[in-house]
Amino acid sequence: MAKFGEGDKRWIVEDRPDGTNVHNWHWSETNCLEWSRNFFTKQFSGVVILSGEGNLFIKVNKIEKVEGEAYVNVRKGKIIPGYELNVSLSWEGEAKDSDGKTLLKADGLVDMPYISDENADEDPEIRFSVKDDGPIGRTLKEAMVKKGKSIILEKVRVYVEAMAKGGPCRDELESKKVAPKSVAAGSAPVAVEKSGGAPVVSAAAVETKVVKEKKKAKTKEGFKTITMTEKFNCRARDLYEILMDENRWKGFTQSNAKISKDVNGPISVFDGSVTGMNLELEEGKLIVQKWRFGSWPDGLDSTVKIVFEEPQPGVTIVNLTHTDVPEEDRYGNATVVENTERGWRDLIFHRIRAVFGFGI
Repeated sequence: MAKFGEGDKRWIVEDRPDGTNVHNWHWSETNCLEWSRNFFTKQFSGVVILSGEGNLFIKVNKIEKVEGEAYVNVRKGKIIPGYELNVSLSWEGEAKDSDGKTLLKADGLVDMPYISDENADEDPEIRFSVKDDGPIGRTLKEAMVKKGKSIILEKVRVYVEAMAKGGPCRDELESKKVAPKSVAAGSAPVAVEKSGGAPVVSAAAVETKVVKEKKKAKTKEGFKTITMTEKFNCRARDLYEILMDENRWKGFTQSNAKISKDVNGPISVFDGSVTGMNLELEEGKLIVQKWRFGSWPDGLDSTVKIVFEEPQPGVTIVNLTHTDVPEEDRYGNATVVENTERGWRDLIFHRIRAVFGFGI
């Protein structure tokens, strides 16, 4: 036991004289907005979209603006990126005739008003415009949309992946990794051999084996369970019907939905971002479904269990258990659990209350 006035060193993260944040144990945040501007500038400036196909020449001029916020949080070595950006770039096009004579030169813009970590698995909205709205100008714009959109989206994906890996912090994180301690000289050997030749496993070998087994078991982790309890001023059967009715889903989420009412039937909600199937259905009492988000690594499915309780007429308690939610998506973003929990609360339960008047 530590003396009065002294802390027990086993429970203290001491400040190091060299200021090193060992294993990034402490929470650190890095502003990545300027880095993002430079990143997009390098990605887009001077990119050729068309170089003569159909006598059209189109290229990106430069990044006009990168506004919003971008940061990377690091806690205990885990990277948590966050960004909401409004990006705009300029482009120029030239149309020539069969003799190589210039018919028209026109300038335009490409606007991406919302590039966000919340939608890292989705392509952002892209708006194309051209200053000359004549026939040739429209032809240049159409060519820019047809050929340029895929190129632009691919470069945005490169940015998303770079942020998921730490953005400007990546090299620093790699350099700060602490190498595992080597076995000290004179320490107990892994095994010794008796005069008879039979090896005797030492305590060090046993400890090494235990550590390896723990590390092996750790690879099976990486999933979380979300539990929520919500209260609604309605009958249980009414809430059950809303969650199993695709037209009502479309109403309160303002997105497309397809929901089978049969066991083993398919479901698709939020414009196909979530897909799955019904596993168990008990009207007014139970919904069990398999859910998968499109941004998750291949082969991963979660289980949603919703239990309805009606302690008194007109009052329904919903107990949600969402198991096997991965901590990271396919891009390395570590906000899956947080975003999923927020989605249940804000995009489903709160909106059902607001749209159908089931209380707050």
